[in-house]
Amino acid sequence: EAQLVESGGGLVQPGGSLTLSCAASGFTLSTYGVTWVRQAPGKGLERVSGIDSGGTSTWYSGSVKGRFTTSRDNAKNTVYLQMNSLQPEDTAMYYCSADAKRGQGTQVTVSS
Repeated sequence: EAQLVESGGGLVQPGGSLTLSCAASGFTLSTYGVTWVRQAPGKGLERVSGIDSGGTSTWYSGSVKGRFTTSRDNAKNTVYLQMNSLQPEDTAMYYCSADAKRGQGTQVTVSS
């Protein structure tokens, strides 16, 4: 079964860092661009970052630009989201999406 699995979330203090992973199984992730989206409690989905299939082009929303970095390792069929200088407003469930598939998400909580 083709699926995406996110991991790496957790509880972190403001100013801290986390790296999320998005691992694909059952299909070749390198064929697709990947988007990271998040959903904070009581809010809608927010697209925060994306990367093209070759890993040469990335984009970021204004709310995370300069703090988050998206990368990929196509040999590992995995995309990463490095998150630095995390703030309470970054608290959300984070999902990766590719080829109309989305994983189950990983929770990021930023709190002191």
